[in-house]
Amino acid sequence: MEPYRIGIVGCGGRMGRMNLATIAAAEGCVIGGGTDRPDSPIIGSDLGLLAGGEALGLIVGDDPVELFAAVDAVIDFTTPAACRRHAELAAQAEVVYVVGTTGLAEAEQAAIHQAAIQTVVIQAANMSLGVNLLQAVTEQVARALDADYDIEIVEMHHRHKVDAPSGTALMLGEAAAEGRGVALSDVACRARDGQVGARPRGEIGFATLRGGDVAGEHSVIFAAEGERIVLTHKASSREVFAQGAVKAALWGRGKPSGLYSMRDVLGI
Repeated sequence: MEPYRIGIVGCGGRMGRMNLATIAAAEGCVIGGGTDRPDSPIIGSDLGLLAGGEALGLIVGDDPVELFAAVDAVIDFTTPAACRRHAELAAQAEVVYVVGTTGLAEAEQAAIHQAAIQTVVIQAANMSLGVNLLQAVTEQVARALDADYDIEIVEMHHRHKVDAPSGTALMLGEAAAEGRGVALSDVACRARDGQVGARPRGEIGFATLRGGDVAGEHSVIFAAEGERIVLTHKASSREVFAQGAVKAALWGRGKPSGLYSMRDVLGI
């Protein structure tokens, strides 16, 4: 069987480099190619060296069209605007497309759904096993507890993160809302400032912290009179996200076209 070739768009970024290193160390797949923005200083660099290993004779390019045509799967942790274009390319090339990009607008998410008609798309705001287990548990706890338990979601990330609340925090909010049988958009409070008044019953609140090099910390708090239940996940390295993304890319091989989640990959 031919080696399963996984490509990385945005391979010069923190997650891009981690994804390359994870593919290089994984069984059942190889680095199939990589791209970065045209003005990136790593254009022309050897992908093997960029992954921290030996030279592969594959260089970083700036044309995603060529990348999608040359690989079996692509992992994307880039930007929402780039993700929209990549989704179109994935559909055209019919390659497995793993999307970890967050902060997508409606049009960008629509491009993901459109691509899933033609090919396998695996999308998750967070690729780690632990976070996806936390999502499942959050939904169960929210279903078990009524609105006497206030729900607050607190997240912290490194100073470079550009979207807030994080995609993972919103994913957890959706899980809590699903458990409560409500739409998150109807009950979410994403910021508080000034004289905001008492907390409405049933609200799902978000708090965002930024600083340092925090890879990702999320807590879901169920607070009632006399007790609090706190569900927490802390990532100490981006490696857990890369491991999940590579696992998803391998899982998607041979699957029918459609939009999948990490819960599908993990069977939970």
